[in-house]
Amino acid sequence: QAAQSTEIGPLTLQDALDRARAYNQQFLAAGLAVASAHEDRVQAKAALLPSLSALNQYIYTEGNGTPSGVFVANDGVHIYNEQAVVHGELFSLTHQADYRRARAAEAVARAKLDVARRGLVATVVQNYYGVVTGQRHLKNAQASLDDALRFLDISQKQEAGGEVAHADVVKAQLQVEQRKRDLMDAQVNAEKARMALGVMLFANIDQTYSVADQMSAEATLPSIEEIRAAAIARNPDIRAAQASVEETGFAVKVARGAYYPSLVFDYFYGIDANVLAARGPDGRQNLGYAAQGTVTVPVWNWGATRSKVRQAQLQQQQARTELMLARRWLQAGISSSYLEAQAARGQLDSLRSSQQLSAESLRLTILRYQAGEATALEVSDAQSTLAQARNAYDDGLARYTVALAGIQTLTGKI
Repeated sequence: QAAQSTEIGPLTLQDALDRARAYNQQFLAAGLAVASAHEDRVQAKAALLPSLSALNQYIYTEGNGTPSGVFVANDGVHIYNEQAVVHGELFSLTHQADYRRARAAEAVARAKLDVARRGLVATVVQNYYGVVTGQRHLKNAQASLDDALRFLDISQKQEAGGEVAHADVVKAQLQVEQRKRDLMDAQVNAEKARMALGVMLFANIDQTYSVADQMSAEATLPSIEEIRAAAIARNPDIRAAQASVEETGFAVKVARGAYYPSLVFDYFYGIDANVLAARGPDGRQNLGYAAQGTVTVPVWNWGATRSKVRQAQLQQQQARTELMLARRWLQAGISSSYLEAQAARGQLDSLRSSQQLSAESLRLTILRYQAGEATALEVSDAQSTLAQARNAYDDGLARYTVALAGIQTLTGKI
């Protein structure tokens, strides 16, 4: 209940992004994938290093009067194994390549986390400025209703003075009713926009909050050369594709490693005797060490290794194709985003001028109406034109702001 009664805000865009990252499931899943990939790298690195284990074993064999017991393969009725075992692969191309592949896979996961972050940013930006635009439309609707009420008051006074017909009052009343409906629609749209953003920012969907109006026509648009250079250097899609190419390259080496021999070394220190003691009953030494080396040479497996190499090469080819496609999409996205921002920026001055001219037109039309030189229909048209011009300017400003934020997202600045 406290969360519902206490309003949070005003939230900046950065505040909204920080909150969204804490609740977005896709972003959280990408973060878990990074953590999992990191553990894969740790495990792959550990596989390159020697391991130490402790062997604790007791074997009992039924006695039959012989030293070995009923099983001749055993060394006695009682066998005790208490040994420290060091095991390591001195030469394995497969494990070495697998470690490098795991490092590349972690880089892929981190790049995909950035991709998820960028997608989240784009959605939050759209919804955030949707709330700001909704608030502005609500203010515009209230201003238009105030204009309609003022004209209704003027027409009623004119009618009372016998200067205009009752039809003008009816026309003004119709305009007031229309503006009331517009205000209701603006309230609904503003609340819907707030809900769309709020569900991304808060665990409680009933949480009340406010946002800061950060839309400004003064924000500068970088040159397309600056945008292109920054996007190529920082774009997470490109980094993910490049890391995938590197990962699949190491996967090919992992597969090819099965063609080569492997050398394994084992060192044992401890007891392997019929009594659990450093020396036997006859005083012989039981505590000691043994070492062994094993070379495994692949000979024939019905083409399975060759198939794995070919499969890894196909995956590498696919990764290279996806990298080329990602680069083309990036170039297209840069050009498209820049054209959108450029067009939106170019229209702002015109939209601002139209709003100012519409306000002046309404003022002059009302003066002409009071002087008996204009009709109620002209006033109504001027009011509608101003209402449209107000919303058009705010929509244009939102379009430019969102386009600029899209470029900043593309270049990794937000």
